[in-house]
Amino acid sequence: MDPNKIEEDTMDNDGEMASVMGFSGFGKKARTFDLDAIFETTRRTAIERSQHVLEGRQKEDGASSSQSKKPVAHLKKPAGPAKPKKQQSKSSSDSDSDSDSELIGPPVPPPQEEDQEDDEEMVGPPLPPGYTGSTAQEDEDDDDDDDDEPGEDEDDNPVKKIPDTHEITMQHGAKTVSALALDPSGARLVTGGFDYDVRFWDFAGMDTSLQAFRSLQPCECHSIKTLQYSITGDMLLVVSGNAQAKILDRDGFNVMECPKGDQYIVDMVNTKGHTAMLNSGCWHPKIKEEFMTCSNDGTVRTWDVNNDKKHKSVFKPRTFQGKKVTPTCCAYSRDGKLIAAGCQDGSIQIWDRNLSVHTKFHCKQAHTPGSDPSCLAFSYDGTTLASRGGDDTLKTWDIRNFKKPLNVATGLTTYFTMTDCCFSPDDKLVLTGTSVKKNEGNGKLVFFDRATFQKVYEVEVTNASVVRCLWHPKLNQIMVGTANGLAKVYYDPLKSHRGAKLCVVKSQRKERHAETLTQDYIITPHALPMFREARQRSTRKQLEKDRLDPMKSNKPEPPVSGPGRGGRVAAHGGTLSSFIVKNIALDKTDDSNPREAILRHAKEASENPYWVAPAYSKTQPETLFHEDSEEDEEADKEPEWKKRKI
Repeated sequence: MDPNKIEEDTMDNDGEMASVMGFSGFGKKARTFDLDAIFETTRRTAIERSQHVLEGRQKEDGASSSQSKKPVAHLKKPAGPAKPKKQQSKSSSDSDSDSDSELIGPPVPPPQEEDQEDDEEMVGPPLPPGYTGSTAQEDEDDDDDDDDEPGEDEDDNPVKKIPDTHEITMQHGAKTVSALALDPSGARLVTGGFDYDVRFWDFAGMDTSLQAFRSLQPCECHSIKTLQYSITGDMLLVVSGNAQAKILDRDGFNVMECPKGDQYIVDMVNTKGHTAMLNSGCWHPKIKEEFMTCSNDGTVRTWDVNNDKKHKSVFKPRTFQGKKVTPTCCAYSRDGKLIAAGCQDGSIQIWDRNLSVHTKFHCKQAHTPGSDPSCLAFSYDGTTLASRGGDDTLKTWDIRNFKKPLNVATGLTTYFTMTDCCFSPDDKLVLTGTSVKKNEGNGKLVFFDRATFQKVYEVEVTNASVVRCLWHPKLNQIMVGTANGLAKVYYDPLKSHRGAKLCVVKSQRKERHAETLTQDYIITPHALPMFREARQRSTRKQLEKDRLDPMKSNKPEPPVSGPGRGGRVAAHGGTLSSFIVKNIALDKTDDSNPREAILRHAKEASENPYWVAPAYSKTQPETLFHEDSEEDEEADKEPEWKKRKI
């Protein structure tokens, strides 16, 4: 058959089917899109717009610098087949006609007069009128830059970043808070003191009463010197006044205890642990199982949590003459490759962690000889070391040039061997605490600029010494431990995060009075079944059962009805005594004048005697009254002390 005829028949059938079923446009072909052409058009449009942006910026720069300069030449057209102008206009008209049905994006406004020549050379949609050579994203960036101007001033002035607008105070005890620790997440604070206690404070679980949720004495009768959480926050290092450091888990349960060495061995390398009182300790900043301690036995030892039999390595600080010297504080560098120790002779000695024999850096008189350096702290960039000395100074050192200090601050009184110093999170400030004697002023938290080392700020904490200070980088909050048993947290509601902000908004919870069992359960295994008590399985059921028992629940007795029993009086008026009380004793007759009340019965008593006269009617019918004699008169005249007592 003829194919043209077949096609006509199918079209007629389609038309009949459309008319029967009510379709319109039945049988039309699906519309097709050339995706490659669309992508190519979009790519060219983006390139041309970016070229216009660059040209506009170059024109503005040229006009601002010099009016005599020539305008910047246009960039070359993107690579592609060139079209004649007629063909371009035709293609643009075709694209405009097709844009009614296949429009991608918003319609393009007419071109600007100044850029008509450029538009003729470019392929793509023209730019809107009033275009200044910057996109909306760039305008937003400019607005953001304008908004960030005060922020730039704050960056230049690190004092504005100190979070001290608000504070909370937690009462650790009555004695000095000698140790502070905050886990890396900033959720839990731990304090230790001279009262041997270690208290756990949970910011998320506390309310405004600010009570610790756990208190324990991990080292019995030894004061706590150092507390620090590991880098993962799951273990706590406890350094006390004894020779054995302890590792606790996050909730305060014992994980490990360092062994004690043999004090009769001369070479401390050959002992498995410390033999004298500990002074300080800290965790490795990169390896979560390693920590370090220093002791009065003249050694600095590193330990592994998984090995509680012996130390990992030993460092022995020496004086310049090679004699043994006691380390009073120790610290790891930020990368964990260096170990630093401050010694009693005023020196600071630094070793390579893998080489324990010779020091890598050694400053003989970093502080006054005989003064105990109380703290060493590395900056966050790892190039600067801050040392707090017992000679009332704070110094910073460049470990690359360790002969002379970079800066020195004097007049910072300290009476404690664990007074802290630390760097701010942005590494621009160094802070430390000062000590005072009782009733002689307030302890202060002092801030120094790291570059110039000028005192830029100070905070009066309380009327006691400031012993410990800690600036947490994640929370942006400052924790302070004082000599009168207080642990203070300074924060700013706008600049700080979580931490103390979580507990100050919670109202204090009311105490619940827990019900207790009214009777203890007594176990009698050999008693007869009839006398054996049933074993209690649920406290709640036992409480409900005891509540129903009138004896155990102390149920008040009801009032007695009837004549009364068991020595108890019945209701009012039910007995003879209550009747007498009601009718005679509580008689409401007015007896305000007792003489008149008695004489009221005188006439009746004389006419009809009942009590006295009938008794004497037979023996003494005539009444005889007593008459006063002379003897009686003389006796009345005698003084009272001569009268005879009857």
